[in-house]
Amino acid sequence: MKKTTLSTLLLVAVAITLLPGCQAIGDIFKAGMWTGILVVVIVVGLIIYLISRFGRKE
Repeated sequence: MKKTTLSTLLLVAVAITLLPGCQAIGDIFKAGMWTGILVVVIVVGLIIYLISRFGRKE
C-alpha cells in the first residue's frame, strides 16, 4: 500500500513538472516559426529590391 501511494505521488509530481515544459516548448516553436516567416519576407523583399535596382539597363 505504501509503495503504491509513493509511486502515485511520484507520477503526479513528474506530470506536474513536465506539463508546463511542453507549453514552453510549444511557445518556443511558435516564436521560431514567426521569426522564420519574418526573415523570409525580409530576404525576399531585399532580393526583389536588388533585382529592381540593379536589373535595369539604362
